[in-house]
Amino acid sequence: MADLTDIEMLVMDVDGVLTDGTLVINADGSESKFFNSLDGHGIRMWQRAGLKVALISGRASEPTQRRAEQLQIEYVFQDCHNKLPVFEKLLEQLGLSPDKVAYIGDDLTDLPVIRYAGFGVAVANAVDEVKQYADYVTTHPGGSGAVREVIEYILKNSGRWQKLMARYLP
Repeated sequence: MADLTDIEMLVMDVDGVLTDGTLVINADGSESKFFNSLDGHGIRMWQRAGLKVALISGRASEPTQRRAEQLQIEYVFQDCHNKLPVFEKLLEQLGLSPDKVAYIGDDLTDLPVIRYAGFGVAVANAVDEVKQYADYVTTHPGGSGAVREVIEYILKNSGRWQKLMARYLP
């Protein structure tokens, strides 16, 4: 496991991590997803700390793209069935080593990245194999504050939390 003070980027899956994994297909064929506002605020705090964020999703989805735009997430990769090459290419592009990156996932397609990243995280409702290889398993399930939990865990255990709290506790 990487030293949390070295983590510079958070990369995560979407369905089952930022959402609870439920896919709502409307009568007109459009798709809806439910995102947790605590996760969104956590991502904004992460960014205010000067850290990078990326999404790597196995599915292409307009709601995912819109949520990424709302949160100003610069690196968004969708329709990725083999996530590790995408992850490796992103790190190469940004000049980051794997030990500088945390990854959050929930299913088997996330397993190669969880094992490769410096800090691999499984959400509470992840499949057993993912939990087995994770450095940290959240207490919150995906879509219910798991991302926020990871962000707070890293920020608090890397000495970055107090500076962010100054905004809320002047």
